[in-house]
Amino acid sequence: MTGGHMYEQITVRTFGGPTALIEVGGLRLLTDPTFDPPGDYSVGGTRVLTKTAPTATTPAELGHLDAVLLSHDEHPDNLDRAGRALLADVPLTLTTPSGAKRLGGTARGLAPWEHVELPRPDGGTLTITATPAQHGPDGCEPITGEVVGFVLTAPDLPTVYVSGDNASLPVVKEIASRVGPVDTAVLFAGAARTILFDGALLTLNSEQAAEAARLLGARRVVPVHFEGWGHFTEGRDALVDAFSSAGVDNLLDPTFTRK
Repeated sequence: MTGGHMYEQITVRTFGGPTALIEVGGLRLLTDPTFDPPGDYSVGGTRVLTKTAPTATTPAELGHLDAVLLSHDEHPDNLDRAGRALLADVPLTLTTPSGAKRLGGTARGLAPWEHVELPRPDGGTLTITATPAQHGPDGCEPITGEVVGFVLTAPDLPTVYVSGDNASLPVVKEIASRVGPVDTAVLFAGAARTILFDGALLTLNSEQAAEAARLLGARRVVPVHFEGWGHFTEGRDALVDAFSSAGVDNLLDPTFTRK
């Protein structure tokens, strides 16, 4: 099988925020489901996150899902009310160990480097391995909580990496050293900032996303988590400019640059 044919075996459709549908090996996997309308959403006390644009799909339009890949459950820009309702209809939700305890139902927690095998319609299996993620500066976990990313692998399929809300390039470097080059990297970007940690980055900025693509040896990058919320401080133009400046704009998925 040629690399070109393998490349076509993965489709990623993005809908705004961190929500994307990954189709690989006959399986349909959704990242961080967010479908609530624009508005202010509480994150405790007087703090709110503001959704500025609607999600470009609905749970009904998505149809059958085999699993949800949930980076974390504690922030409304990664899992909202409509997203929580969706989880009840999905056979499996993979997330952090603490998140699985909070969610119950079909949620299963994975610590970094734990994995599960999902049966594929064609008779093979897809391995989903949890990866580290750091949702802010060093030492942020007591405040921002546990976050997880994912690597999707199979002997006959290209490798997919889903970063989750990660702000650390050393974490990306560790993942790259363990999983090798990836075909498709779904990178949560947007340079998210809030009042936490004096406005420090809570996700990769655009320049870091380009560097992450290089570290991962990615053949294709699908950015998510850069539009639709007020605390995302760098959007599509910043990503295109950063990837161009780094000489890796050819890695951006064509559907991203055409919008």
